[in-house]
Amino acid sequence: MAIGFSKYQGLGNDFILIDNRQDAKPIINSTEATLLCDRHFGIGGDGVILLLPGTSDTDYTMRIFNSDGSEPEMCGNGIRCLAQFIADLENKTTEKIYHIQTLAGTITTHLLKEGLVTVDMGEPQLKASQIPTLLGIADQPVINQPLQVKDQTWLVTCVSMGNPHCITFVENVESISLELIGPEFEDHPAFPKRINTEFIEIIAADQIKMRVWERGAGITLACGTGACAAVVAGVLSEKTARRCKVDLPGGSLEIYWSELDQKVYMSGPTKKVFVGQWG
Repeated sequence: MAIGFSKYQGLGNDFILIDNRQDAKPIINSTEATLLCDRHFGIGGDGVILLLPGTSDTDYTMRIFNSDGSEPEMCGNGIRCLAQFIADLENKTTEKIYHIQTLAGTITTHLLKEGLVTVDMGEPQLKASQIPTLLGIADQPVINQPLQVKDQTWLVTCVSMGNPHCITFVENVESISLELIGPEFEDHPAFPKRINTEFIEIIAADQIKMRVWERGAGITLACGTGACAAVVAGVLSEKTARRCKVDLPGGSLEIYWSELDQKVYMSGPTKKVFVGQWG
């Protein structure tokens, strides 16, 4: 059976979007998702996102498979692409709010105009047990904790944005051999559910530069939850302001960690690349 799909990207973080509203069960499995994401023998993408029916108090449900077939709790750039995908399916061209169920809970997206989406990412989780990580004390935040990786000690701050992140601040992100050090962080025994890792260079209090190794996807051009986690870590480490521009290889995101409700808000662009059929 042929399956229709749309390809979207958010700052170069690219996803295969499938309309799965006819069934609460995903119409593809993790093995098929890996085949779809293959850039030589498939469509190519950092992940596959399925749009499923909503619950009693949400509009839709999001399921996502990484390119390695694993299923993360959430994806910031992915949910922005999903919001635009929904609007395109509904032929919405005006502002629209969607409440989307994810494995990380309900996420609210606000489509401001075509291609620009703001996401209420919720409150960051900071306790070591919530990441989860074996660093530090279970019921305490992990801020500037030493972590030994590949014969080097890194000072790391850990944040969960529904999925786990390990952030470290460096002088020059371009000097990091991401393809070598990224897997070492991801599979480090300090992180029982593996970890996304962000390397951050401070440009100014309201601007940072970031490179990311994503759990289950490797090097990507952008990571929405990672950008949110990086700003939270910057505030906790007294390195950045609460409102910050995050420059990634694929473009920039605007991140704001509100003092009023303690939620993190992410704004950035999305774009439809092409549509097709698989199978």
